[in-house]
Amino acid sequence: MAGIIDWVSKRMKRPDTEIAGESFASPRPDDGVYVSPTPITAGDEISIKYTGALAKTGVEQLTLRMGYGHHEWTDVRDIPMSKLEGAAFEAKVEIPLEQCSRLQFCFRDDDGNWDNNLGRDWSYEIHCGEQAKFR
Repeated sequence: MAGIIDWVSKRMKRPDTEIAGESFASPRPDDGVYVSPTPITAGDEISIKYTGALAKTGVEQLTLRMGYGHHEWTDVRDIPMSKLEGAAFEAKVEIPLEQCSRLQFCFRDDDGNWDNNLGRDWSYEIHCGEQAKFR
């Protein structure tokens, strides 16, 4: 039993954790992507802010590429982002009421460079209906 406890203790102190064959960094690094509000509900207007790798290169314009769906993207759009103070960009997007799936997105600069989260893009579940009310 002591051997198992030692193994678990060492495993928990590692900077990364492997679960079901996937490696997760701990703590999660700041990727420079901020979505508000979360969770996302269909009909919400959301803000997507970006201070990631492309923004740090000094570019003047970034584009948010977004779409909906779990595997294949539908209703794909390119949305110019507004430049904020410093190396930050923002886009505000209204999530249509009929989009009860997933929001998928990534970023592109005017030179054709992409930040697609190492090929995974960014993905947020879109909830439908009213939020639960507590009494």
